[in-house]
Amino acid sequence: MTSVLARYRALVAAGELRPDAEQAAAAARLDALQQELEAPPRSSGFFGKLFGASPAPSPRGIYMWGGVGRGKSMLMDLFHDNLAIAAKRRAHFHEFMLDVHARLREERKKESGDPIPPVAAAIAEETRVLCFDEMVVNNSADAMIMSRLFTALIADRGVTVVTTSNRVPKDLYKNGLNREHFLPFIALIEARLDVQTLNGPTDYRLERMQGVGTWHVPVGPESTAKVREAFFRLTDYPPEDSEHVPSCELDVGGGRTMHVPKNLKGVGVFSFKRLCAEARGASDYLAIARNFHTVIIVAIPRLGADLRNETSRFITLIDALYEHKVKLIATADAQPADLYEGSGKGDEDGRFMFDRTVSRLMEMQSEEYLALGHGQD
Repeated sequence: MTSVLARYRALVAAGELRPDAEQAAAAARLDALQQELEAPPRSSGFFGKLFGASPAPSPRGIYMWGGVGRGKSMLMDLFHDNLAIAAKRRAHFHEFMLDVHARLREERKKESGDPIPPVAAAIAEETRVLCFDEMVVNNSADAMIMSRLFTALIADRGVTVVTTSNRVPKDLYKNGLNREHFLPFIALIEARLDVQTLNGPTDYRLERMQGVGTWHVPVGPESTAKVREAFFRLTDYPPEDSEHVPSCELDVGGGRTMHVPKNLKGVGVFSFKRLCAEARGASDYLAIARNFHTVIIVAIPRLGADLRNETSRFITLIDALYEHKVKLIATADAQPADLYEGSGKGDEDGRFMFDRTVSRLMEMQSEEYLALGHGQD
């Protein structure tokens, strides 16, 4: 293990990162937090023990926010990977909240009262430091419990939180349903976490995607190689170890899950067949859109009246990804404008419905769209 600041400076010196004052300030703050957490606990001494002195408060957490590709996740990973304590956890924020909801369901089965305190206690027993990537709140179920849960974790249990987000704290869950119940969570962040802005001049994620492209035609080995390269550029997972990329079972609501064969750092890989040939609905696609900042879909066929159900599902899927500003990388049998094969006279409605999807697919390939943050309005 080494210090966050030393590792950051080494990356700059090696030319892997460009000098960035906001990144350097965030690295210095993370380094200071690392030192606080690794320091041995101070003894309260004889009189402290005699009079029951309270333990020292837990270190303040850090909230890093800024545009896409500005190094937020990279800095958090430097912190987590170099933090020399065992009781730490790094997770995508939605992954953590899915775990929380599962724990709450189990507690409710016990019918022993309010489920939040025992869930918070169990999490605090497991970890002293929680590191979250991509904090974005876009559903009322999460918003309704977050204030109480994180107050119990941070204020009552002394858990230190480090998180990244594309939004400044005051804009979290902006215009959300019953947002007044969420405001105490924003107040908690502003009171107990130091807010660091990262909006430097370099969009590393966009740079990594340059020359790779997002829509690859036709389906085949060459297109597969392109999306594989995109996946590894976005996740840093070594291409030679592709068979061992983690998978997951995504909770899509109603007690159902969807298998995601490749799932890493907010990037999910799916086949068109799994997404649109099986019985899927809007809730499935919303779960995907909320949990992944980038979705790779392989083997999209030509669509049309002969694949009416698949086409309808594909339209719903693209709507969900577009509304949540998810980046889409795909292999397909045709360019978006040629993807829909009409059956001739009488198929005007189908073609008309698909035209909006074509427009969205074209916009989703633009630099302006790719520069937007996940879930950004």
